Amino acid sequence: MPTEHASASASAGRTGASARLLPEVQARDAGGERHAVAVRDMFDRISPTYDLLNRLLSAGTDRRWRKRALDVLTESLPAGPVLDSCAGTLDLAAALARRVGAERVVATDFAREMLGAGRDKVPASTRLLVGDAMALPFAAGSFAGMTCGFGMRNLAEPTRGIAEAHRVLAPGGVFVVLEFFKPTRMSTQVFHAVYGRGLLPLVGRIVSGDGEAYGYLSESMRGFLTRDQFAEAMAEAGFRDVQARDLTFGIASLIWGRK
Repeated sequence: MPTEHASASASAGRTGASARLLPEVQARDAGGERHAVAVRDMFDRISPTYDLLNRLLSAGTDRRWRKRALDVLTESLPAGPVLDSCAGTLDLAAALARRVGAERVVATDFAREMLGAGRDKVPASTRLLVGDAMALPFAAGSFAGMTCGFGMRNLAEPTRGIAEAHRVLAPGGVFVVLEFFKPTRMSTQVFHAVYGRGLLPLVGRIVSGDGEAYGYLSESMRGFLTRDQFAEAMAEAGFRDVQARDLTFGIASLIWGRK
């Protein structure tokens, strides 16, 4: 399946209220485009071994997390197309295509090589686009639903990503985020310290030869929002009925809301 390139101008900036929610990630703003380019290049670099490492490091738990995310999405999903943003190697998009029909699914990611690594997972009727989650190349109100799995914490300005999700959803549309948020429980803090700072870079170095990239993935968890902060940011952006659920003792979490 060919991968198309698309771009669009940003439609939403950060407000003062949303800026208050981001004390740990404000440093990204100073980097701006440099941050985006560095993250995109990193994901392109690790794309050949990304799936293998996911399976090794999660022992298949990531599949159960994605199923839970799609259960939430499809519980009351309106008719219409569905977007998977920050789609990576298309595991979530493939599961989404099986659930709602491949012809309804559009998947975007700003790292072309990640999409290329997963292109065989999705049917030909699933449309793939290279695009930025902070400036999605779609008209307002284009989608009935939207998912984002483990991608929001990589954005230079997460609130812009949330605002873009709200923009491209039609009224009544559902936005579901599956993510590693900054841990608040002592147990999850300990887990992230051991797993993220030790095991993740070590296994990443052994399998991919790129321990630095997997060190970044760990740092991105520690420097992101808590689950409650992200839920507040969604409400600030205009989402209603925002709800959250922890998965596997809070290691990952689901947050969802409706436009």
